[in-house]
Amino acid sequence: MADYYYQGYCPRTGQHYRLPRTAMARAIAQSLMTQLGDVYAIEGKMFGVLVVQSPEGQTGVLKAFSGLWQGRERVPGWVPPIPGRDEVALQEARTLNALEAIKDRLLVLQRLPERETYGRLQEEQAEARQVLNQRHRDRKQARDLQRQTLASNLTGDALAEALAALEQESRGDKAELRQFKQRWGDRLAPLEVTIQSADTEIAALRQQRRALSRQLQAEMHAAYTLTNFAGESLAIQNLAAQGNLPTGTGDCCAPKLLHAAAQHGLVPLAMAEFWWGAPQGDKQPGEFYRACAERCQPIMGFLLSGLSAQVLGAAKLPVGAQHAAPLQPSQAGDIQPELGIPVLYQDPWMIAVDKPAGLLSVPGRYRDRQDSVLTRLRLTLPEGAFLQPVHRLDQDTSGVLLLALDAETHRQLGQQFEHRQVQKTYQAIAVGHVFESSGIIDLPLWGDPTQRPRQQVNWQHGKPSQTKFEVLGREGVLTRIAFYPLTGRTHQLRVHAAQGLNAPIWGDRLYGYSEPGQRLHLHAQSLQFAHPHSQDVVLLNSAVPF
Repeated sequence: MADYYYQGYCPRTGQHYRLPRTAMARAIAQSLMTQLGDVYAIEGKMFGVLVVQSPEGQTGVLKAFSGLWQGRERVPGWVPPIPGRDEVALQEARTLNALEAIKDRLLVLQRLPERETYGRLQEEQAEARQVLNQRHRDRKQARDLQRQTLASNLTGDALAEALAALEQESRGDKAELRQFKQRWGDRLAPLEVTIQSADTEIAALRQQRRALSRQLQAEMHAAYTLTNFAGESLAIQNLAAQGNLPTGTGDCCAPKLLHAAAQHGLVPLAMAEFWWGAPQGDKQPGEFYRACAERCQPIMGFLLSGLSAQVLGAAKLPVGAQHAAPLQPSQAGDIQPELGIPVLYQDPWMIAVDKPAGLLSVPGRYRDRQDSVLTRLRLTLPEGAFLQPVHRLDQDTSGVLLLALDAETHRQLGQQFEHRQVQKTYQAIAVGHVFESSGIIDLPLWGDPTQRPRQQVNWQHGKPSQTKFEVLGREGVLTRIAFYPLTGRTHQLRVHAAQGLNAPIWGDRLYGYSEPGQRLHLHAQSLQFAHPHSQDVVLLNSAVPF
């Protein structure tokens, strides 16, 4: 069973192709993780496996790593890099050395001691100016009082002479301020000249860095040649939709694996990519990842081109078919093989799908997190058509996800969720002994901004959060639980299980413990609500996969 599809439209044929990530591919990848062990854990890197079939019908496995591994591009037993890298190796080395020199120079310019001195002097100037301003204000107030007293006690020349003396004191304060500014200006001016000169050089170096990177990118894309299963070979630069692909395109696992299979006449059956080694950004060891949005996804259609529909289940579609008409209820099943998302219900106003674990509900912030339920379903709608999720499920949670097909339906369903008129049921397997058979967990949750995306129980800042639960069964240290959330906070069930029941959900890497490649055992089993147009009760169910 597939939990994700590598897919794309070939720009030359208009054919849509897909390659599944199956349980077999994941199992092979997990076996490779075991072989890699901890010896390579220092260098975090993306690895991939491709299950292939030879012309004789034999099944085998290709494996690849992204970029360089321990400074090497070729390692025995692993798929070699895309042809063409050797042609630009010398220029690449020179450019990388030049970029490194620019980086070092930028660090020197950004860390000039004059910057620290300038900042310190500015602080001293501000403090001294504050003292001077206060002294001048005090003097002015005193002079104002003296003028009032003099006006009451003196007249004629005596008053004029006294007021003139006060005016002289005022001019003295203004002269003192000018001297203050001149004195500090003399101290800061040389530093400002040095810093301005450094900033000018920094701007020039950054422009030079961009130019070198673009030049290297163009040379690499012109030299790198990819081969697909139709026997076509094209330079990467000819595959860019707008002539703009980032540096490193072709160095990822997926292009390496598919190119090697095509060159050797092997038919791909399934593929899986995973991160192994030290964490980096949102990449965690043992986690499976999709084709990266910037480097791999734009060329995926060409790489898969030429494979038969019998192998990959591809459907012949005209160019632009990604904007085909929306499916009607009777056709709902047709979307499943194309997008890897089973449709549970669809009518003219809404669609409910069975979201697989590991797939985002909506696209993430970064380009390598664009694959989602929303992204895939939009491929079935006319351009500009309305489609919005009414609620969301965590990436690691599977089950019923409801989306609206028009703004009014979205508004009405959203109100039902907001007013807690929707009945939600989840099933989970927790690790630990839950002694109560049922109850309510009432723990306020707060998203600590320093530990995103983790949530924590916080009695001072947390928002009210309640969850009903019912124990369905026990087996050893595992407890099957039904959860009925009364509120809808981020990670509510996961935190309530871990801290409210002292039994984290099995496979929860944030609030419990997860083995590499293990899924979160949390499933959105059902939703019940009133249809916003007919007012009939709608009950959506999804079979629990564990």
